[in-house]
Amino acid sequence: MSIFAIADTHLSFGTDKPMDSFPGWNDYVSRIENNWNKLITDSDTVVIAGDISWAMNFDELKADFDFINNLKGNKIILKGNHDYWWNTASKLNKFIEENGFDSIKILHNNSYTVEGVSICGSRGWMIESEEEHDEKVLNREVGRLKMSLDSAECEEKIVFLHYPPVTENSVCESIIKLLTDYNIKRCYYGHLHGAAARLAVDGEYSEINFRLISCDRLRFMPLLIK
Repeated sequence: MSIFAIADTHLSFGTDKPMDSFPGWNDYVSRIENNWNKLITDSDTVVIAGDISWAMNFDELKADFDFINNLKGNKIILKGNHDYWWNTASKLNKFIEENGFDSIKILHNNSYTVEGVSICGSRGWMIESEEEHDEKVLNREVGRLKMSLDSAECEEKIVFLHYPPVTENSVCESIIKLLTDYNIKRCYYGHLHGAAARLAVDGEYSEINFRLISCDRLRFMPLLIK
């Protein structure tokens, strides 16, 4: 039993917004499906770190979740900046239960124990948060990540974020401080694509090992992390 991770699947079965027109994203859905089912077994767990679907509501989301649910393994998902369908935990869990999406769980103010480690995380927020609104959202995301970390049952905690907490030219100090305070050693994030991915930190910063796991960065292959 292993843990894998990927981000930014950007599915659009229920909408008309495929990513195939972007460089490197041609035939991306079948590439995800083929790579996933060759690599993952039903006893494995895959964390999907945000930007899961272009859907705007639950009706549009059903086909995308059906696709995810039918992939091998258990899935833990967290919110990305384009997941406009995301709702309260109670409404999301009700949607999942009513539609029989029994391999999908949400990471939202909570954590999961998998293979002797705690899976923690939150969406995070933009690094440059100078405007009052951005500062409020960042503070809320820091609070949600703290709730997730506080709920963890294992000594080793692996953190997943959608937004990068550090890049080659910027640092989100409040999130880095929280990760440091909780002695986090590994953090995985998505969000960066194309030219922006050149700014990604893939390596150690502040004694934490960071890794960009966006779909295109991983060539649409889930990354083994444990």
